[in-house]
Amino acid sequence: MAIVFPFVILLTITAVQVGMQYYARNIALTAAREGVSAGRIHQASPGEGAARARETLGRIAGDSLRGAEVSTAGSSGETMKVTVTGRAVSLVPGLPGLLISQSATGARERWTTP
Repeated sequence: MAIVFPFVILLTITAVQVGMQYYARNIALTAAREGVSAGRIHQASPGEGAARARETLGRIAGDSLRGAEVSTAGSSGETMKVTVTGRAVSLVPGLPGLLISQSATGARERWTTP
């Protein structure tokens, strides 16, 4: 039993760490999608999309996604792209969490004449 117990603890910590990374990935993707939804509206600026993504991160991220940064690089007149990058929480003290980066892209709304 004394030989098996450390492996059980290691397996448990690994499973929880994988869950935390998956959760952080979903937080980043949700914020990126919210940013694209706000930024692709007719006559919206890319800054509005980034602001919505930051606001969403503030509501749902808590301590699960640390050092989160939002960028709208790659956005053009016809498309909107929001990228959210941060680090997942690490259960091992002293080790940084894995880098999480999620992007969402969508077409901007626009008026066209027939």
